[in-house]
Amino acid sequence: MGKLKESAPLIFQSKLLCFSLLYLFTTLFLAIYYTPFSPTKCLITYSPFYPIQTPLFSYPPSYGEHKYAIPTHRSSCSSPVSFSEYSMVLKEIQELCRNSSELSNTLRYLQGKSEAFGGNFGTEKRFSYFTYLNDSVEVPCGFLVNFGVNDSDLISMERCNGVAVVSAIFNDHDKIRQPKGLGAKTLDVACFFMFVDDTTWKGLAKHHLISRKSHENSVGIWRIIRVSSQHLYDNPAMNGVIPKYLIHRLFPNSKFSLWIDAKLQLMVDPLLLIHALVVSKNVDMAISKHPFFVHTMEDAMATARWRKWWDVDGLRLQMETYCEKGLQPWSPKKHPYPSDVPDSALIMRKHGLRSNLFSCLLFNELEAFNPRDQLAFAFVRDQMSPKIRLNMFEVEVFEQVALEYRHSLKKDGASGREVSRPKSTRSVTHDSFVNSSCCSKCQKYLLEMWGESSD
Repeated sequence: MGKLKESAPLIFQSKLLCFSLLYLFTTLFLAIYYTPFSPTKCLITYSPFYPIQTPLFSYPPSYGEHKYAIPTHRSSCSSPVSFSEYSMVLKEIQELCRNSSELSNTLRYLQGKSEAFGGNFGTEKRFSYFTYLNDSVEVPCGFLVNFGVNDSDLISMERCNGVAVVSAIFNDHDKIRQPKGLGAKTLDVACFFMFVDDTTWKGLAKHHLISRKSHENSVGIWRIIRVSSQHLYDNPAMNGVIPKYLIHRLFPNSKFSLWIDAKLQLMVDPLLLIHALVVSKNVDMAISKHPFFVHTMEDAMATARWRKWWDVDGLRLQMETYCEKGLQPWSPKKHPYPSDVPDSALIMRKHGLRSNLFSCLLFNELEAFNPRDQLAFAFVRDQMSPKIRLNMFEVEVFEQVALEYRHSLKKDGASGREVSRPKSTRSVTHDSFVNSSCCSKCQKYLLEMWGESSD
């Protein structure tokens, strides 16, 4: 009898079975890869997500918005964020917006006229509002001069009664970027507004992105709100602070908001972000920790050293004022706040007493000193009452929910109109902020920050 021909086991003779096993092991690998235990993933979804399929907008080639994003180098994630199923998030956000008794605006705001947009009150007057005792107090919160927006835009802003997604470009400093990953029903709940000044408006018109004759303009998903420069601050950065921190006043009927700096492109649906970082955490506001600094004074030193603000004497006065009034370096005693310094390019809020009060108080400090909001952040947070409930999430999360781009530069190297500086103000020189004569009222703060004894 001849020798029988050897053959593969029966289990491997079925092509269907082989493909099934291959599919099973592939899906198991992907499931493990995307679990919360994966060290390289900060954003976790457990169910299908349905983004808008068609592009939101097509830019003319001359606009040149498609520049490379600034790369990030973090390969691990210590605190992943889990997103719930999109339809469930949509339903819950809609219900919260309808049943908004808890989210209602309970602050009364100071009315009247002033030479400055926020009143520019003195130190003791500003600090007197930090403890909010009853709703009979009128809190100063901007708009003491006219905010030059046309009536049709004001009506549209008042009609935004769900989630306000807001950004701003002043001095033509950035490009308009369309968000990605929006859910199919997100535009039923969220409204997108981009504030621009006259300089930016002219740049958009030059590229034929808007009509000079129309009072209502949109660029993709963003409704463009032109703000007259007549009553604005001389510093464009300070003008951007108005929609950034007074968003609850510009959109009085919105229940939630998401602020995003124009240098960023949103990569995740805003409803998912607000639900995961605000609603699920039961907080008033969510903001990223700073990637490098923990203590306020660290950021103040860097602000001076890297010339991020030109008034060194003003920086010193600000820090000495805060130290004298109780600013302390960060320590574990400040938990649940994990840091004193945020990266404020992305802010999510639930509009209510604590969130609105914090925003008003912080805006007043920025008007008094400078628009570097990291410097006043911890002082306002720690000194105000009632305390704000805050989620300071990891910077790895921030880097995955938004892409960052560099600011726009003019062909001549300038970035727009020159900001006037007081002639009496001394410019920053290297390490001039930290020297033997600096910050006498902050010596105890500095010693504690450096881990030294004050005795």
